[in-house]
Amino acid sequence: MTSSILDILQAAAPAAGEPPAWVTFMPFVGMAVIFWFFILRPQMRQQKDQREKINSIKRGDQVLTGGGFLGKVIKVDDQYAEIELAPNVKVKALKSTISDIVPPTGSAPAND
Repeated sequence: MTSSILDILQAAAPAAGEPPAWVTFMPFVGMAVIFWFFILRPQMRQQKDQREKINSIKRGDQVLTGGGFLGKVIKVDDQYAEIELAPNVKVKALKSTISDIVPPTGSAPAND
C-alpha cells in the first residue's frame, strides 16, 4: 500500500527537464510583436497621414467625399467644409467625411 502512494506522488511531481513557465508564453509575446509591427503600426501611420491631409484642405481644392461626391471646396472652418458639387449646388460636409483630395486634372500622370 505504501509503494502505490509513492508511485502516485512520483508521477504527480514535475519532471526535472521541463522548461520554466515563462518560456511557454514566449510564442504569444512573439505573435504580439509581429502583430504590432506588421498591422497596427502601419495602420496608425496611415491614419495619421489621412488626418494631416484632411487638415490641410484649403479653398479651391477638389475633394472626394465619403459618399462619392466630387466637388470644389469653397469655405473651410475647423470641423466643416463647404463644397460646391455643381453650379449653385453647395453642401456643408464634415471634414472627417472627406476621403481624398483630388489633384488637378491638368497635371501629367505620375507614371509618365
